[in-house]
Amino acid sequence: MDETARPRRVAAVPPVPGESGAPAAPTPEELMGRVAKGDERAFELLYDQLSGPVYGLVRRIVRDTAQSEEVAQEVLIELWKTATRYSADKGSALNWAMTLAHRRAVDRVRSARASTEREQKATFEAARERPFDEVAESVTASLERSQVRRCLKFLTELQRESVLLAYYQGYTYREVADVLATPQGTIKTRMRDGLIRLRDCLGVTA
Repeated sequence: MDETARPRRVAAVPPVPGESGAPAAPTPEELMGRVAKGDERAFELLYDQLSGPVYGLVRRIVRDTAQSEEVAQEVLIELWKTATRYSADKGSALNWAMTLAHRRAVDRVRSARASTEREQKATFEAARERPFDEVAESVTASLERSQVRRCLKFLTELQRESVLLAYYQGYTYREVADVLATPQGTIKTRMRDGLIRLRDCLGVTA
């Protein structure tokens, strides 16, 4: 008999169990036992039976469609890997799968929430501590040069020459250090302190 051929339905005659000759579909519990022995065909059948309920549960918890599909796949793969640990005495195979699904879905939500909180914290910290180069850029871009020149007078001679070389003649920290024969770390400190004074004088908010 060709197993791929569909049997012809007989109207108004309900099938009688055991008389059709077709074997009953294996239960998830039976399939789990076969999967535990490495039966790939059994896993395909188990996948067909459980993928829908697993995805439905995950989707309700995770919400996002793409992530829900990913988590559902992880759950079904975990079923394959942990089938040897399943025992019918602990409950149905469906309950076993749904427990795994719930655990995985909650973990995904917590992970996503933690990632979002880390990103928000990093953004907040970056906003609080803007680099001095950014302050200098806002100073030179938004205010008149005459105002900057007026405020430069409030810098020490050492601060002023370092700032002028770096921000008005385009020298790098290293080049300023070479020109002034001063350690690069000292130059950075002078420019930092000088920019703070400029910012305060010009009323620029960091």
